[in-house]
Amino acid sequence: MKVLALVLAIFLIAIQAQLWVGRGSIPYVAHLREEVAAARADNDKARARNDQLQAELRDLREGLEMVEEKARFELGMIKADEVFVPLSPARGASVAPAVSTR
Repeated sequence: MKVLALVLAIFLIAIQAQLWVGRGSIPYVAHLREEVAAARADNDKARARNDQLQAELRDLREGLEMVEEKARFELGMIKADEVFVPLSPARGASVAPAVSTR
């Protein structure tokens, strides 16, 4: 009977050791959960960026308004019958260039 109790005690200690310091230990699992949470956050950011790019791509394919807007604000292009009036930005504020038509 003492031998059986000793064997069971050794098995119990081995199982507890795996639980606290082994590959499936509680700290290791907590670390993996943190990594999964960080990966999910990165995936959510990437998904939002992908959605934004998909919407922009759809606008570029479907209409010329987006192309015109990009040309005006990013490249500084104006139409033939327009006058470009540059404005100096207010303190600390960024202002897009104003374009007026005649």
